[in-house]
Amino acid sequence: MSAAGEPLASLIGRFLAFSGDQRRLSPHTLRAYGQTLERFDDFLARHLGGPVAGGGLAALSVADLRAYLAMRRGEGLGPASLAREVSALKGFLGWARRHERLSCDAIAALKAPKQPCRLPRAVAPAEIGQLVEVVEDAARQPWIAARDAAVLLLLYGGGLRIGEALSLTGAALPLGETLLVTGKRNKTRLVPLLPQVCAAIESYVALCPHPMAASAPLFRGARGGPLDPGTVRRAVQAARAVLALPASATPHALRHSFATHLLARGADLRQLQELLGHASLSSTQIYTAVDAAQLLDAWAAAHPRAD
Repeated sequence: MSAAGEPLASLIGRFLAFSGDQRRLSPHTLRAYGQTLERFDDFLARHLGGPVAGGGLAALSVADLRAYLAMRRGEGLGPASLAREVSALKGFLGWARRHERLSCDAIAALKAPKQPCRLPRAVAPAEIGQLVEVVEDAARQPWIAARDAAVLLLLYGGGLRIGEALSLTGAALPLGETLLVTGKRNKTRLVPLLPQVCAAIESYVALCPHPMAASAPLFRGARGGPLDPGTVRRAVQAARAVLALPASATPHALRHSFATHLLARGADLRQLQELLGHASLSSTQIYTAVDAAQLLDAWAAAHPRAD
């Protein structure tokens, strides 16, 4: 069967396989893309009165694509979520044009909705220390307290995403001055390890009742399996309530704090880009705005003529 006669669902499956194998998109991104494109396929079948094959993509109009987005907006999606839907459509239709010679000229005119600029919110260093202490105190067992402290300190001290931290294995031991981290799209980077972070991880390893095989997860759940990120998020959420911290104080906010605090101390943007594992410098530049916003907040709070 030619691609023109192939059902859209089949083409979507091949696009997702390509994106995972060749583009190395994360499982989370692939799952989100798959859900969007499955909804798009179902929508087109209802909107156009029947299933759409590959050859039917060329007949789609900008109005058809906007009708899909209007449906999603009516379901309560905000600008950021709609932008992700547009990204999934552009990715799929761009792949279809390049690899299957199935064109959809209408996609070029489809624009993502404008999004308000939301700056990442950092957690103050003193609050991070308190957060770690409360999480430790709430743990059921000493080794779990040490594990949770090690994870949180690694997120803040190394600027890791929570998925990067929890994907580490026993092969990282014994610890050195740097840690090899695998980030998005399987890209690796070296992250310097602060002595405090090393000490926290080593304390956890010494207390952990589960063997640290090179191929096994470094951070373990209570029963010895991989530590679930939801467990870390729930622990932080409970500690946040105790300390009356804002909802923005999440495990991922510790990565933002790492970047913001380094920049405030004079770190170079290019160096920060490498430490964070950002593919584009534009992703790192947002922290210059964060730092400026914090300076303005401090000025507004302290300057006698701020009013």
